[in-house]
Amino acid sequence: MKKKQIAILGSTGSIGTQALQVIAEHHELYEVYALTANNQVELLIGQARRFMPEVVVIANESKYQQLKDALNDLPIKIYAGSDAIAQVAESGPIDIVLTAMVGYAGLKPTINAIRAKKTIALANKETLVVAGDLINQMAQQYNVSIIPVDSEHSAVFQCLAGEIGNKIEKVILTASGGPFRSYPVDQLAKMTYKQALKHPNWKMGAKITIDSATMINKGFEMIEARWLFGVQPQQVEAVIHPQSIIHSMVQFEDGAIKAQLGMPDMRLPIQYAFSYPDRVYSSFERIDFETLKELTFEKPDRERFKNLELANRAMFKGGNMPCIVNAANEIVVDAFLHEKISFYGMSDAIGHAMEQIQFIKAPTYEDYVLTDSETRKYAKSII
Repeated sequence: MKKKQIAILGSTGSIGTQALQVIAEHHELYEVYALTANNQVELLIGQARRFMPEVVVIANESKYQQLKDALNDLPIKIYAGSDAIAQVAESGPIDIVLTAMVGYAGLKPTINAIRAKKTIALANKETLVVAGDLINQMAQQYNVSIIPVDSEHSAVFQCLAGEIGNKIEKVILTASGGPFRSYPVDQLAKMTYKQALKHPNWKMGAKITIDSATMINKGFEMIEARWLFGVQPQQVEAVIHPQSIIHSMVQFEDGAIKAQLGMPDMRLPIQYAFSYPDRVYSSFERIDFETLKELTFEKPDRERFKNLELANRAMFKGGNMPCIVNAANEIVVDAFLHEKISFYGMSDAIGHAMEQIQFIKAPTYEDYVLTDSETRKYAKSII
């Protein structure tokens, strides 16, 4: 059987490294065709030497020579720059493009991969947050499958298997609540980035961990779900489920709810995206119902998690508003990680950007690019 050729965009991040674990466990099924990274050149070198891809790309062009020298003895094509990443996503032999890049940077390579009719394993939620309508139109035009990798969207995707034609009443996304779920609201303004990085359940990169602490990631996931599953904003709901065992649910028009359960391990949705529609064996940890004491749920506190409310408003507003929120958020999270802004200062800056950047009801790709650029410039100016 021919091995599936997989390109991992963002191979040195949390999703990328776990995807490589899945490929290593099932080397008879999958083969790495391309690896790309932003800055972590040493890790990329190690990955390239182990998995022997056809192509390796480093976005940071200043590290190209280091990468080239380290892999000079191997028959691997080596490139640098963001344009090279977007071009690699189009490469002929690739069967699946795993978009695991962080933030807005994942949009252009995803568009290129869709145009090249590659199956998309989508881990970059910002692609649909920023330009969901455009991506959906393109996926239909080029007859491309988009298989979600986020644990929540993979859960919904799995719940919908076999439900073709059955009307969805509601998509219910679960959230852990992050490290600040039970903190007194009046103390959150003083929270530091070090405290925010201590997620109770998931091991993730710094940016997504901060997004989890503010719960803007759940707002982004609600926007993503709206596009992935063809539902309206009012049909998407988020609930806090601290145990992170139920990864999300779907409620149908008859009132029945289907849920997908599993340990909080991103390798499971990654593997499912690679193997879909089949399931293959994994060595991942299983749920032990003898030790699982409870499954609890609660509504998110919109006063505590102001960024969740901002993302929710953007979802209902539509147009380029989610693009504005995403761009502002990327700037303020970086500032928070460098101690240039407070926890709630991030919310204030995003709110100001939503008020000041021009709203476009039906944006083109060029509008998204301009909106992203203007929002970043504005957010930096007010920090």
